[in-house]
Amino acid sequence: MARRAVIIGAGITGALVAWRLVRAGWSVTVLEARHVGAGSSSRTAAGIRQQFSTPETVLGMRYAVDYYRRFRDEVGGDTVPIVQNGYLFLYALQEDWDAAKYRVQMQQACGLDEVEALEVGPLVRRFPWVERHAVLGGTYCPTDGFLRPETVYNEAIAAARRLGAVIAQNAPVTGVEGSGGRIDTVLTPTGRYPADLVFDCTNAWSPRLARVLGGTALPIAPRKRYLWMCERAGSMSGETLSGMPLTVSPSGAYCRPENEDSLLMGWAHDAPEEPDFTYEDQDLVEPAFFHRSGPDSYGYSTWMALAEVLPPIGEFAGITATTSGYYAVTPDHNPFLGYDPQVKNLVRLVGFSGHGAMFGPFTAHVAAALAEAGHDVPAVDVLGHAAELAAFRIGRRYGHGEKLVI
Repeated sequence: MARRAVIIGAGITGALVAWRLVRAGWSVTVLEARHVGAGSSSRTAAGIRQQFSTPETVLGMRYAVDYYRRFRDEVGGDTVPIVQNGYLFLYALQEDWDAAKYRVQMQQACGLDEVEALEVGPLVRRFPWVERHAVLGGTYCPTDGFLRPETVYNEAIAAARRLGAVIAQNAPVTGVEGSGGRIDTVLTPTGRYPADLVFDCTNAWSPRLARVLGGTALPIAPRKRYLWMCERAGSMSGETLSGMPLTVSPSGAYCRPENEDSLLMGWAHDAPEEPDFTYEDQDLVEPAFFHRSGPDSYGYSTWMALAEVLPPIGEFAGITATTSGYYAVTPDHNPFLGYDPQVKNLVRLVGFSGHGAMFGPFTAHVAAALAEAGHDVPAVDVLGHAAELAAFRIGRRYGHGEKLVI
């Protein structure tokens, strides 16, 4: 009899874990409280980069980029979900620029040969829309970029279903049955689901789900983040816009093309923890962040912060839309990937701090290794390297935090 896996959450993480496990011979059920993609996966800027400050994450994201490039061969569908326009981090302070150049050396040592540190002269020659006098330099990786998230979760769920996975939507988890520190059955209003192994793939919802499952209370803070769409106008051509890398300014404001006429913008801000947010709260835009609130809005401030470094963006016609969703923020901005200390057959794959979409293939790779072992493992093989998992272990000390978080 096939081993039974119950996966809770049908965003990118849950969808890719389901696909990976059903291919490995597991009997898979995915439980989703609303509908596929109802959470943060459909509200993300969807950047994917290998330029991280944690070596294990660099390796994991190299795997993820390779996976997304091969997505049609791995999963199916008609669309490759990764757009490899690159990622460009810009720096204006000497201390930050020195640290960035050091990170590039580490990233190259992890096999990311194509990442570069560009002094201001070569940088502006390659990207003439950058203001020369606003930066000291930048780091650029051409194989980074952004994702089409709806392609990922929809195609992965469809592929898992074709191989026999059960996808139960409108099925919030209301309780569990079990003994001896194990979950035997997961309960929903629409059915009871026997389980040999349970995966928590709910990210920002994880703290409340843990209480239902009897799991460990992890330090995950749901915090709202906003995105804005800005309409192209002025001197920048549609061809130039559509080919832009995802660009992060020295202030942390960032942007990427949505298409040849629209620029997506974002900028992290101080936000309170919202442990009791609802699905409807995901789309609730506070007046201070709404694009029609005028020049005092945070969206307008984001636009102007980008225009200081990227002058052609200051010529754009204006902001046309505001969207929002939740990050699941951890103390060190690294996720938790491992078995729950209190529930022997519960695996937590949560706390991605805004990186869940890009982590998806690596997370599924780790999940498969954990499922096969039946316990935490020290490392997984990634493109011929051993990616250590200590940085993602539950119960770790939060000494080294991921520095590149936007």
